[in-house]
Amino acid sequence: MHSLQFTAESSSNGVLERDFTVGGVPGVLWSPASNASDRAPLILMAHGGGNHKKHPAMAGRARLLVTGCGFHVAVIDAPGHGDRPRTAHDEAEIAELFRARAAGEPEGPIVVRYNAHLAELAVPEYQATLDALQELPEIGTGGPVGFWGINMGTAIGIPFVAIEPRITAAVFGQHWPDVLAEKAKEITVPIEFDLQWDDEHISREEGLALFDAFASKEKSLHVNSGKRKELPRFEADSAVRFFARHFGGAGTASA
Repeated sequence: MHSLQFTAESSSNGVLERDFTVGGVPGVLWSPASNASDRAPLILMAHGGGNHKKHPAMAGRARLLVTGCGFHVAVIDAPGHGDRPRTAHDEAEIAELFRARAAGEPEGPIVVRYNAHLAELAVPEYQATLDALQELPEIGTGGPVGFWGINMGTAIGIPFVAIEPRITAAVFGQHWPDVLAEKAKEITVPIEFDLQWDDEHISREEGLALFDAFASKEKSLHVNSGKRKELPRFEADSAVRFFARHFGGAGTASA
């Protein structure tokens, strides 16, 4: 088992931010600054494609969970992202994506293929990270754990949650059903799912097919008008309330 090593620490506006590594994989853990050592639920998050663990979307969602609910929140850089080097395979897939985009060709087949590859690498990394985080006294092995990932975060999160019994609630959205639908059928925990009705890459039918595939008895579909990158910020508040409802916590933070 890889141990967690803290490499940097800072505090701002009531949130303690600690950089860490687990088996060479870089990550960040956000906690309440006033009671960082107190036992509280953990939310694992995964960032979107082309982003990194401290992308504003990640930091913003983490702040909502920390200040609104008192939760701990952790993210790791996906393979080939953030502080992790790109491989020749990464470079080739990214070049192919840019070529298709410039030519006006569908991006979906490339993104699905590349994200599936990244998920194969990232899922065991998330398991190792969860193992290491649960060694911390402020998290422990008995508390609830959630997962929150949109776009590429969903491509990593669905296969992770499908095989990880410690995850008991999750927020997903905005991905193609290819590859993921069969894995979603293995997920029975409560789910909140985001879908953009006017997504220029993922059809409504594809988005609905992935939502429909989850075997969860409790699953909520949140549909908003707008294109892929126009997911309303209030959906982050909704996700916080979702986790607060299942894990406890106020869930009253605002964006």
